[in-house]
Amino acid sequence: MPAKILRGHRPDYTFLASAILIVLVGLIFLASASSAIAIDKFGDSYYYLKHQLLYGLLPGVVMFFAFARLPYQRLRALALPCLIATIVLLAMVFVPELGFSYGGATRWIDLGFVIVQPSEFVKLMFLVYLAAWLEGRGQARIRSLAGGILPFVLTTSLVGALIVLQPDLGTASVVAVSAFVIYLVAGGNLLHLSALALVGASTAWLVVRSFGHSIDRVTVFLHPENDPQGIGYQVTQALLAVGSGGFLGQGLGYSRQKYQYLPEVTGDSIFAIIAEELGFLFTILFLALVSFFLWRGFRIARQAPDEFGRLLACGILTWLGWQTCINIASMLNLLPLTGVPLPFVSYGGSALTTALAGLGILTNISRQAKVEAV
Repeated sequence: MPAKILRGHRPDYTFLASAILIVLVGLIFLASASSAIAIDKFGDSYYYLKHQLLYGLLPGVVMFFAFARLPYQRLRALALPCLIATIVLLAMVFVPELGFSYGGATRWIDLGFVIVQPSEFVKLMFLVYLAAWLEGRGQARIRSLAGGILPFVLTTSLVGALIVLQPDLGTASVVAVSAFVIYLVAGGNLLHLSALALVGASTAWLVVRSFGHSIDRVTVFLHPENDPQGIGYQVTQALLAVGSGGFLGQGLGYSRQKYQYLPEVTGDSIFAIIAEELGFLFTILFLALVSFFLWRGFRIARQAPDEFGRLLACGILTWLGWQTCINIASMLNLLPLTGVPLPFVSYGGSALTTALAGLGILTNISRQAKVEAV
């Protein structure tokens, strides 16, 4: 049956409902996982939840409605400014008066009244640039060496290198994989992409070997039992949390590992607390909800009215999907620890704001999607 484009029709409410449910469930998970550390550090068991609402959800909802109503095609004009802003923001973390360090990493900018993580905003801004750039190239230039893969590699490598230097290898992998998928969807030469994948994997291994903490994480991944009280502590405690959840869990709010045993319970370790409290059954239901959200999102991408919308939607969904996969896989010791947050769930205002902005763009694309003609 032929398809037609209806501009301004109703958005995909099923997609929106799944996204809203994930956000609400994520806030409940955060409230539970953060209660012990919040009352220990701040004397308020809801400290992290309140900050997430104020500095993540509130600005995120504003960004969501702005992007949901603004025709996404206007973002094309912001492609070059997005690239410039990406480079400037990533460089600002190295300015002594602005950069904020924690846990051996310099990934944040201290604005005085709030601390932001530029790499979270970069995930979306760089995708806007790539989608607009690839749409304007044409198939012939995209598939060429000089006009396609080389400028793509140079630009992505520059952004990736600035993130690696923070150091933040997990976020660098999210940006790289999202960019790779956008280029593939745009019609990139498979031979070029295969060579790029091999070179990228080799480069990633060299980068890992260059950072002591990264090679420690690989060692822990391969042999978590060797030093359970040292470098293998987080993985060991995460596996204990997941395993102790059993089929139905300990009950919401009844985690033992969140009481100063498992590190980063509000960040990259939050999935382990979810598994401990809710158990296998409810964890699988949560993963099914996330999978449905991603499937419905890629359906929107397939029905996008133009190439720019299709590429941008694929990039946003790859970013959210891949980040979810590596976060959960690292807690199950299926991948080395990466330190990336679980989208819509982990604590972090910059991460939640940017994810909701991306959700707004996807909603806008769905409002203009091609639909089956009756």
